[in-house]
Amino acid sequence: MTSGQVAEHVLALLSSCQDPRQVQALGQTIDLTSILQQKTDEEMAELEDKGHPKTTLFSVSLDTMALCLARADGYRGPAVALAKEVLSPNSPLSVDTRAVAVLALLCAHDNVEDPEVRDLLHEAVWTVTNDFLDEQEERNGLIGNIYSMGLALQVRGWGMCCHSHPAQFPDWPHHLPPLPQALEASRDFYAPRDWDCAQAFAVVTNHTFELPMAIAQVLPALVGTSYLDAATLNCGAPTDLCPSLGTQRVPTGMMSPPGASQTPQESQDITVHYSITNNLQGIPWHYSISVTVPGDSTLLKVLERAEEMDPENFSFKTEQTSWGPFVVSIHGLAGSDNDRTYWQFLSSGKPLDQGVGTYRPKNWEHIQAIFSTY
Repeated sequence: MTSGQVAEHVLALLSSCQDPRQVQALGQTIDLTSILQQKTDEEMAELEDKGHPKTTLFSVSLDTMALCLARADGYRGPAVALAKEVLSPNSPLSVDTRAVAVLALLCAHDNVEDPEVRDLLHEAVWTVTNDFLDEQEERNGLIGNIYSMGLALQVRGWGMCCHSHPAQFPDWPHHLPPLPQALEASRDFYAPRDWDCAQAFAVVTNHTFELPMAIAQVLPALVGTSYLDAATLNCGAPTDLCPSLGTQRVPTGMMSPPGASQTPQESQDITVHYSITNNLQGIPWHYSISVTVPGDSTLLKVLERAEEMDPENFSFKTEQTSWGPFVVSIHGLAGSDNDRTYWQFLSSGKPLDQGVGTYRPKNWEHIQAIFSTY
C-alpha cells in the first residue's frame, strides 16, 4: 500500500473506535501507525532530495493528518513541509490537496507549542481558506470542481454554517449540537470575513453523487463534521453517537447508487471523437478514431468501443480504485510512479473532473487522452 492508503486505514480505524497500533490480521498484531510513520519518512526523504514526495502531496497530507490524530510524534516535520508547499508561489496545488493539507495543519496547529511553527501553520491555513472564499465568489459557489467540494467544505465547516445561519437551513434540526472542536477552532483562520455558505451548499445539494469515495468526502461536511473528528468520538457511547445527526440533513436524491445516471437515459446513439497522444517517451505518436455508442454511455464504454474497432492502436488497461476504474495503460504505454507519468483525459483541451467510469460524453465531443507528467 502507498502511504496515503495506510493513512486512510488509520483514519478508518480511529473513526471506528479501533486502535491502529493493535490491528489483528493473519494471526498477528500489526502496528499500522509505525508502518505509516515509515512510509511518511520515505515520502519526506524524497521530497527533500528531489523536490517532490514519493507519491503525491495529497498523500503526504493524509499521512500528516492521520499521524497527528493518532498522537504519533512524526507529524510535525511533514506539517511544516506542507505549510511551506502551500505558501510557495512555485507550487500550485489542487483544491483537493490544499483542503486535506489544511485539515492536517489544523490538527498540527493545535498540538504544536513552538510559536514560530504555529505562526507558519496559521499563515498557511489562513491563505488557503481565504483563497477558497475568493474562488467561491468568482465561480458562483464552486471551489475547484464538484468532486473537490466535499473536502473544501470540510475545511469551511457546514456545522458552522448552519449554526451561523439557521434560517437558511430549515431542514436541519432546530436544536443543533455544539460545533465539533475542530470546526469551532477554524473560525479564527478567516474571521471576520463573511462566508456565503448557502451558495456553496446549493452547489453540493444540486448534484447527485454516485461514487462511494465522493460521498465519503462530502457527507462529513453535510453533517457538520470533518475528518478531524475521527479521533474524538465518544467510543464509550452505548449506541447512537450523535442521534441528532440523522439522514434528514442529507437532501433527498443527492446520493444515488453506483452506476445510476444523473440524467434521463437517451435512446439515440452519439458519436464521440477519441484521440490518444504520446509526446513524452520514445517516438511520438498520435491516433484518432470516431466511435458510436448509446447516448448514456460512460467514457469507459467509448474506450471499450474504440478498442473493439482498432485493438492494435486503442488497447488499454485499467485498475480499480476507490474512485472507480483508472486507466493505467493505452497502446501499450503505461504510467509510472517512478517517472511520475499518467494518462490525462481532456475534453476539447480541458481536463475532465470525473473518471472514465462516471463521465458521460456528449454527441460529437472530442475526448483526448494525453500521456502526461504530474
